[in-house]
Parts: sequence; C-alpha cells; structure tokens
Amino acid sequence: MGVLFFLQPPSGRTNFLVLGVAGENHSGGDLTDSMIFLSMENQTGKALVVSLPRDIWIAPIRAKLNTVYHYQGLAETKKIVGEILGQKVGYGVIVDFSLFTKVVDNLEGVEVNVERAFEDNKYPIAGKENDLCNGDPEYKCRYETISFEAGKQTMDGDQALKYVRSRNAEGEEGTDFARSQRQQRLLLAIEKKISTPRILTNPKHLIQLIKLVLTNIKTDIPKEKYGDLFKIALKLRRSKFKMEVLNDGYLINPPPSKTKYDNQWVLVPSQGNWQAIQNHIKDLIDKF
Repeated sequence: MGVLFFLQPPSGRTNFLVLGVAGENHSGGDLTDSMIFLSMENQTGKALVVSLPRDIWIAPIRAKLNTVYHYQGLAETKKIVGEILGQKVGYGVIVDFSLFTKVVDNLEGVEVNVERAFEDNKYPIAGKENDLCNGDPEYKCRYETISFEAGKQTMDGDQALKYVRSRNAEGEEGTDFARSQRQQRLLLAIEKKISTPRILTNPKHLIQLIKLVLTNIKTDIPKEKYGDLFKIALKLRRSKFKMEVLNDGYLINPPPSKTKYDNQWVLVPSQGNWQAIQNHIKDLIDKF
C-alpha cells in the first residue's frame, strides 16, 4: 500500500508545449516545424494531443507561429499558444527531430500505420542546403525522392524521420495538417512499442531511453518535478490518447495581403478571433 501511494502522481492536470526543430545541421534550425500541445490528466493518464499548424498568423508580431521561438524564445511561445488555445501552458520542451531517429533505433524500429501512400520528390538532404549543384538553377542535388506505401510497416529511425518531416508530397499528404497527423501516428507507435513487456519490464532499457531523451531536449521543467512527471507518464496508455489537429474548420487561408500578412501564405481563425478554438479545446478536455 505504501509503495502504491508513493507511485501516485499529484492531482490535477499538466499542460506541455512540445516544439520540434530541425536542429543545428539544417537551415532554419530553430524554426519550429512541429508544435504540439499535450494536456495530461495526472491521475488517470488521459492525454489530449493537439497539433498546431506552423502557418498560423500571429498579428501582434507580424509573423507565423513557427517563428515565435526563433525570435522571442520559449516563454513567449508558450504564452502565445496558451492564448490561441485558451489553456495555460505549464512547461515547454524543445525537441531536435534527430531524437526521433535515436529513440526509434533504440527501440529497434516501430510499426507505423501509413494511412495514405505518398511520394516526395523534394525531401531536403541534410548538409546540402547551400550546395550550388554545379550551377543547376533548380538545385536538384539538394533533394532526394522518398516514398511510402499505405499500410502497416516497421520503420527504422531514418525512415521515421523522413515520414514525419516530409512536406512536399503531391496532394493531401503535402499539407501541414497531414504532416501533423503523421507526427502523431509516430508518437503513438513509439508509445505502443515502449508499452510492450519487453521494454516496460526492462528497467535498464527504460533508464537508457530516459537518459537518451533528457540529453537530447531543452526544457524549462524544473528537475525537482521530474519525479512527479515520471509517475504521470506511468499512467499513459494508447487507449487514453485523444489526438487532434487544428484544421480548416477553425482556420482559413485568407487571400494574400501585403498590408495584413506581408504577402505570406498564412492561416487565421475562421471567426476572426480565437474564441471558437478555445471553446473547442475546453470541450475536448471537459468531455474526455
């Protein structure tokens, strides 16, 4: 009884903002390619995962959401996301996308259900961002072609990274919304693999994973909170995840405007303010 009490997480809810960045070896290395709001009910392990599109226009700073961390840092990014969603963001985590590769390889691959087949002919090759390609005006040497068939498949770290970072596929899979959904599917695949008895009952492997994650992220989580967060993490199960991507039901792409959006392709709230999105997120939390 005493041990069970010791492992009980604190009451209440904990909210995180997880920012995925390309990393130092890529152009725009600290632009946030991925922005995920994670809200966990501490004692039940229920988790709401909401992906935010990178092109949301933030009018007060005349910039897209994915640039806020670059220009104004983590605290301001948390504040702005909190204003969009109507939820206070407690902690922030910055993840280099290479961590996906390391974690998946540490798990010896994960099984991902690819919803739709797609091909991307312009997947950027790391380290070739500034290659002049011997004068080729299209800079084709900077890119490679990647493709994925539909259905369940086991991916290694390199495949998983390409799966979640691809953004130039033809059709629906080339949208930011589809990319966010792929990132969520990979997170679920990783969680499922970690929850297998081979991993979950192997303390040595779990410690390796924890060290791997902690040495490859930046965060404002105080170290004294790690214990409570570990207890909350033990409650997480695949069946308790609710995944959401803010889509065109709440966001629209307005006509180009130099005065409003600096002629950029952006997304803005369909009703002119964040209220509908805030109500939607509150409803998801209250009814989950």
